[in-house]
Amino acid sequence: MANCVVRDWQGKESGQASLLLKVAKETSAADLLQRAVVRQLANARQGTASTLTRAEVAGGGRKPYKQKGTGRARQGSIRTPLRPGGGVVFGPKPRSYELGMNRKERRLALRTALMSRIADIVVVKGFGADLTSPKTREITDALQRFGLEAEIKVLLVLDGASEAVKLSVRNLEKVKLIAADQLNVFDLLNANKLVLNEEAVAKIQEVYGDG
Repeated sequence: MANCVVRDWQGKESGQASLLLKVAKETSAADLLQRAVVRQLANARQGTASTLTRAEVAGGGRKPYKQKGTGRARQGSIRTPLRPGGGVVFGPKPRSYELGMNRKERRLALRTALMSRIADIVVVKGFGADLTSPKTREITDALQRFGLEAEIKVLLVLDGASEAVKLSVRNLEKVKLIAADQLNVFDLLNANKLVLNEEAVAKIQEVYGDG
């Protein structure tokens, strides 16, 4: 079990929150997280890169010049890969980069990634509850009150975030907002600090605490 300090909107301590999640063994955790990150990044690739082979390049219906007498190397088509504008040998074609990983491993990697960042988690009571309209300045001021500098990458994990909060965060380059039940390993490891509301802690325990 790990305990986190809960702060109010003004940045003052107002209690504690606890997370109890099963994690991978220390000997296998690094390998598990590495495979989870590689899988996530690979699955995000579109795989639409495509080049033309010599069979697909336009032109080349006739021989560029006669076989003998020119002193040049013999050529049968302008579509040969040896000529500018010719086909590409073994170039990329549309393909799937998807990698597999079973559900138990994925959930174990996610729990391990989250618990490994426990020292960087800031829990906030009623995050943005008083925001009635989008105000990016309110979010940036609040992050500074929590001790988070503007230059660092912050992952906001909120449950039931209002539309005002979503629109306020959207303009912040270093801040990313995700729902508590849509966590992913890359974002958890890529951020410098994690900011959660109390509802998100409860939701994470509910969704991912089943082992």
